[in-house]
Amino acid sequence: MKSYFLTFLLAATLSCPLYAQPSDQHNLQYDHLATRWDEAIPLGNGILGALIWQKDNTLRLSLDRADLWDERKAFQLEQHDFKWVQQKLHTGQYEEVQKWGDNPYGDYPYPTKLPAAAMSFNLASLGKVVSNVLDIKTATNTIRFDNGTTFTCFIHANKPVGYFEITGENVKNALPQLLPHQYVLTSDKDKEVSVVDGQDLSRLGYTQGRLTSSTHSQLIHQPTYENRFYEVLLEWKEISPNKLIGMWTVSNNEKASLSKEMHARTSSKLTSSHQSWWDTYWKQSAINLPDALLQRQYYLEMYKLGAAARKGAPAITLQAVWTADNGGLPPWKGDFHNDLNTQLSYWPAYTGNRLAEAETFTDWLWKIRPANLAYTKQYFGVEGLNIPGVLTLSGIPMGGWIQYALSPTVSAWTAQHFYWQWKYSMDKKFLKERALPYIIESATYLRNITEIRNGKRYLPLSSSPEYNDNSRNAWFKDWTNFDLALAHFLFEAAAEVSEASGLVAEAKAWSTTGSELPNYANNETGLLVATDVPMEHSHRHMSPYMAIYPLGLLDINKAEDQDQIKKSMRHLEKLGTRAWVGYSFSWMACLHARAKEADQAVLNLQKFASNFCSTNSFHVNGDQKGGQYSGFTYRPFTLEGNFAFAQGVHELLLQSKQGYVELFPAIPASWTNISFTELRAEGGFLISASKTNGQLDKVIIKAEQTGTLRLRYEQPLKSTTNKTISKEGDIYSISLKIGEKIVLQQM
Repeated sequence: MKSYFLTFLLAATLSCPLYAQPSDQHNLQYDHLATRWDEAIPLGNGILGALIWQKDNTLRLSLDRADLWDERKAFQLEQHDFKWVQQKLHTGQYEEVQKWGDNPYGDYPYPTKLPAAAMSFNLASLGKVVSNVLDIKTATNTIRFDNGTTFTCFIHANKPVGYFEITGENVKNALPQLLPHQYVLTSDKDKEVSVVDGQDLSRLGYTQGRLTSSTHSQLIHQPTYENRFYEVLLEWKEISPNKLIGMWTVSNNEKASLSKEMHARTSSKLTSSHQSWWDTYWKQSAINLPDALLQRQYYLEMYKLGAAARKGAPAITLQAVWTADNGGLPPWKGDFHNDLNTQLSYWPAYTGNRLAEAETFTDWLWKIRPANLAYTKQYFGVEGLNIPGVLTLSGIPMGGWIQYALSPTVSAWTAQHFYWQWKYSMDKKFLKERALPYIIESATYLRNITEIRNGKRYLPLSSSPEYNDNSRNAWFKDWTNFDLALAHFLFEAAAEVSEASGLVAEAKAWSTTGSELPNYANNETGLLVATDVPMEHSHRHMSPYMAIYPLGLLDINKAEDQDQIKKSMRHLEKLGTRAWVGYSFSWMACLHARAKEADQAVLNLQKFASNFCSTNSFHVNGDQKGGQYSGFTYRPFTLEGNFAFAQGVHELLLQSKQGYVELFPAIPASWTNISFTELRAEGGFLISASKTNGQLDKVIIKAEQTGTLRLRYEQPLKSTTNKTISKEGDIYSISLKIGEKIVLQQM
């Protein structure tokens, strides 16, 4: 009877999915306030952000806005071009290139992301903290004090306003205070610090902001550069002797306003509309894992994605809407790093069925496309589209190690996100208006910049992110597997989007161009860094293995690819993890999952969650347990490792590959009870599935577009309806019309 009831319950769950997966055990829960900004409670809506923590004897909210930037020019790109770099490399004068490309990034504090301000409350007037909870279902922070006082705050999900509410006795004694950041040096401390630690704000040379106050409001007006400014506005009112509410906003280069309509809203209406957005967000998909550590970390990552990505907001930077509040600039200036950081940040949005959040990235890339087209023509001297590896909000290159900051293949990687946005949605309008032009312009550039040698197509110079750092040896005459994999992907994608758009001749031409590329360099260690250059030491960036993941050009299910993949995994394990940072473990989990090495994938996810995250789940790069797994023990906060972790979980459950989808491809044998609801596969299919006692219960497939799903599963399946499915090998072909659903069970 018990077994029958469990089966019935699981069937009912799959028929009527329980979307509200995040539970209390996934929340951030403490009996105190954090005393560091990078351990704080994070709130955000893609454009505004806040960190809630304790500084001295105050409850502090560090306020942020995503598009607050100083975009003054430091890097003089127009002085040189790619041909000049080649010449200096070949004539042994590469130190001139290093000075030109890298020095401005460290010598000047700008361009940079800027912090906004802070807001504080006197803890003596609030009481002693006994509970501090971030409810990720509602994106609301509630702090309770020993005297019965309660402080509740959130940033509205889709309105540019933060809200707080204090209830308790004598709330009039707990009035808020805006605190401007100090842009004028107030001590003799050293102003010259590294870009990793965050240079002092005073180096920007701003006039100190002005704070003005009235009975129920405060305003900071902060001049920045070239007559620009930003403002932080705070307003509050006492609803009763026992209740005080307040709102705040941050404006960029315009007067801040909390409109009468907004300020007149009752707190219940504001709260309701905020929670409604998050309720819809959490309904998009859900997972259930038998590992509590990974389950909690996963939902915290998906919470951060919802807080950091929003239509109309800029793309996710290194820290998104949580800029450091330590008197300095954010690590690495909080910029857009396209040598992996931005790309990894959107990995989970596709399988995780958050396409609106994913489109934040392609929207931003499209917005800066004119600047990138001009950059391509100026620096590379050809038509087409490439994008800097390190750039500002408006798409201007910032310099840095130019092998990566000005890499020849960045647009091939960003183009993958246009490809994914189309493939996971099958949106014909997006294909025509965004994916096709972006991918074709990127492929046109790459075809123009490459040259034919001995019948094969090559880059003039190739590199592999951060391998050999900024030395002349970081350039390779032959293809690196990083650049080569991106080139293979881009020309294949150009052919595919052309064919899907009815451009048959163009598709054939792109296929011909792709066929001119050489094969990947490999030997007994698997994939190499470059021709005759094996990975010789532990290395944080998995760039030589792009063909395995994220590009998926090599497939463990193909006999001709298995050897390269398996040898690569064994070689990486032999080299060890001493030079890895947090995101390395997340990425490695994805690689192991693609190799169908489930236990190793899970182990790397566990290492990431237990050793490379702060107490609030922020990825802080270094090993926080004293170097147990890595020699890096520092703690600069960046987000890409968090989001790559979430995708690592998805890769255990469902993988979209070239032309088919694989169900439960990398599940440890010990994980006998597991399920997911409405994960998204390429082709526009939503898939739900569960296993009980190691046996598949049911698979539900919904089609958002008319098409044929090719589903790989190693055990026999049958349809529970009259719908016909065909099978060839381990792959089932399932043709569905838009809106149609099919249910499969194991035979």
